[in-house]
Amino acid sequence: MKTKYLQEILQSRTISIPLYLYREKEKFQLDEEEFIFLMYLVERGEKFLFDPVSIQKDLGKNLEEVMEKIESLSDKKFLQVEVIKNSQGVREEWISLESFWNQVLQDVIGHINEEEDTEDTTIYDMIQKEFGRTLSSIEYEIIGAWVESNISEELIHEALKEAVFNGVNNLRYMDKILYEWGKKGYKTKEDVVKSREKWKEKNSSPKGSSKKEVFDYNWLEDDEDES
Repeated sequence: MKTKYLQEILQSRTISIPLYLYREKEKFQLDEEEFIFLMYLVERGEKFLFDPVSIQKDLGKNLEEVMEKIESLSDKKFLQVEVIKNSQGVREEWISLESFWNQVLQDVIGHINEEEDTEDTTIYDMIQKEFGRTLSSIEYEIIGAWVESNISEELIHEALKEAVFNGVNNLRYMDKILYEWGKKGYKTKEDVVKSREKWKEKNSSPKGSSKKEVFDYNWLEDDEDES
């Protein structure tokens, strides 16, 4: 019965449903009938005169069902029924969906902030944390140039590890390392790790004792052909 009702409403083509709202309906804790009812109200505008008889005819519901849905959505803070005097001084009931759109707006802003926080944390904040200081505007430009040059985040992270290990907390050092890696064709963390391991094997003691740390490899002084 419920499925048939929803099908009839949708096939009537009197309601358009933004895809974003449909995808997020569970987050708003709406069942399907409440969602369709709310979308019908959205089509009427952000604020409109409450006419339960008109709603009843449009949605094929009885008056009691209409009032139940209005009360349910009001309890969930998706709408308010406001009593306003018209120009003749007669009291009228109006439905306002301002609180619903405020919830939608906050949800969208939350998604945007999550994406921005993820981007900042993975590059800029990560470097500031390791350097123990705030980056300058010039340093922000340098990092931005790396990103625009399609240098991967993991490669930047590896260069940061090199700088921190060597006690150098400036981006010029990292920039030189990334430049050297670019000349060698390194694109990923695996490329760097393989090169470190190759250097480690080459420079380890024949008897296997006193092996140097992998980070002892000075990328800026290594001009040997690794092919």
